[in-house]
Amino acid sequence: MSLIAQIAVFLGATVLAIPLFRRLRLSSILGYLAAGVVIGPWGLRVIQDTEGVMHIAEFGVVLLLFVIGLELQPSRLRAMRKAVFGLGLAQVVLTTAVFTLIALALGLPANAAVVTAFALSLSSTPLVLQLLAERQQLNTHHGRSSFAILLFQDIAVMPMLAILPLLGGSQQDMTSTLLSGLKGLAVLAALVFGGSYVLRPVLRLVAETKVSEAFTAAALFVVLGTALLVNAVGLSMALGAFVAGLLLADSEYRHELEADIEPFKGLLLGLFFMSVGMAANLGLLIEQPGRIAAFVTGLLAVKFALLWALARLTRHSAESARGMAFALPQAGEFGFVLFSLAVTYRVMDPSLAELLVIVVTISMIVSPLLMSLHTNVIEPRLSKPQTREFDRVEAQDSRVIIAGFGRVGQIVGRVLRMRHIAFTALEASVAQVDFVRRFGNKIYYGDASRLEVLQAAGAARAEVFVLAIEDIDASVRTAELVRRHFPNLKVLARARNRQHALRLMDIGVKYFIRETYLSSLDLAQHTLEALGLARADAVESIRRFDVHDKKQLQVQRTIRDDEQKLIQSAQQAARELEQLFESDKESDPGDKVTQVTQERTL
Repeated sequence: MSLIAQIAVFLGATVLAIPLFRRLRLSSILGYLAAGVVIGPWGLRVIQDTEGVMHIAEFGVVLLLFVIGLELQPSRLRAMRKAVFGLGLAQVVLTTAVFTLIALALGLPANAAVVTAFALSLSSTPLVLQLLAERQQLNTHHGRSSFAILLFQDIAVMPMLAILPLLGGSQQDMTSTLLSGLKGLAVLAALVFGGSYVLRPVLRLVAETKVSEAFTAAALFVVLGTALLVNAVGLSMALGAFVAGLLLADSEYRHELEADIEPFKGLLLGLFFMSVGMAANLGLLIEQPGRIAAFVTGLLAVKFALLWALARLTRHSAESARGMAFALPQAGEFGFVLFSLAVTYRVMDPSLAELLVIVVTISMIVSPLLMSLHTNVIEPRLSKPQTREFDRVEAQDSRVIIAGFGRVGQIVGRVLRMRHIAFTALEASVAQVDFVRRFGNKIYYGDASRLEVLQAAGAARAEVFVLAIEDIDASVRTAELVRRHFPNLKVLARARNRQHALRLMDIGVKYFIRETYLSSLDLAQHTLEALGLARADAVESIRRFDVHDKKQLQVQRTIRDDEQKLIQSAQQAARELEQLFESDKESDPGDKVTQVTQERTL
């Protein structure tokens, strides 16, 4: 089959498999693996040269390492240093040690046992990050910890790639191996100290041409050139790409490089996962199903237990510990690279590498299913709803009560504190209360839509009630309660949108601010001034718009349940507003925007 035909097959498999698996709410990586099995030697046999495909697909890992290097800015590493070099280091060292003991007990030689254990201690960076992103868990506690561990694992691969040739060297060729190692270190040193004086000037020259294709070509050349240079002295191409990314992590071209590389990285990583599916020896699975099932189960169980224990020792909650343990128990794609190199350097027998590849592959296939099981079945049953009782509000003589201490409520509170005006802040979110208290703010956990909470907060004696609750229904309930039981209390409300404002008007709330209304008017005023309109004219235009919009709001209040009338009203209001400003133009022939436009045209 020609190269073009093979490319068409891979693209077709991607187009068919990925949408199907995404529709089934499964990971796209699982789709790539399945597509590889289908088109490979154990499926339809459309593609036979799995080794050749794997060599090309390895560039996906090279590009992945380059992007990881780009993201490892010194400032970012400093901010995450405790999690990366504490939790990450502990995970790799502990897991490698445990798996080494298991491998030695199973009769593996020491060097093969260490490489096997280290490879199995790693998890799949692209798989885990994509699974966490799909479930919107990257910013959770276990999501951040998982990212830190993956980051350290990616860094830890580099020393292993460097020392792997030494593990396979015999007594006779140890000298040549050491010389090769010294050459590799020399090349890396040259890259580190000389790269910044070569790479950045070259990229600057290319960027000055302002030809996007040239910059994309330069980005790919930097990655592949560095990778090939390092590979020429016996080190991994992935190591070279990683170093190149590190050198450019603080450059002004970091984001542009990442954007240019991303499409190639995505496609080649997809090809890499397909090649993994193609290369999986399903015959071995058919011959030794019990043995492979035991290895996969042992791998997942041991890593799960170690991850859970580490999470609990580092003060993760039970929920976060489970989340991290279910996210990282699989082996990773670097295992394929390490096993292949281990065979090349005679560290590992090909039969062992073949067995480990199928174990790693199955662990990656099972991982998305385990995470789905955890998210949809296990966690909902184990998680207990928060039953924390409301705080007992002390007797208050505050002039102001703030209901809702989020973005809006906190700003109001800061201004009041600046003027030494006493206020009582109520917040119904446990997470928000705990977060705000970390910064020294006094706030009560309580639901302002409950009468006893308002009475304890001193609503009968307060002068102003600031309604800053974000949830619209809760806001309306609270406003109704305050208007009914504390009619003399002035209510100043935050409205999320126009519909929220209309509901507050129905209750009798006279003063409210739509969340983005004033900032939008301010932006519109500056836009008019930027176009050349005098400041006084711009202010007057905004004033007239504001008056017209508030009048329109009153009209819409009576017809908001009739969609047809609401549409007609909005259209009529737009025409009236245009006519209003058109009449101003006719009465004022010296319209400033028109004058400036004409002057610029002339």
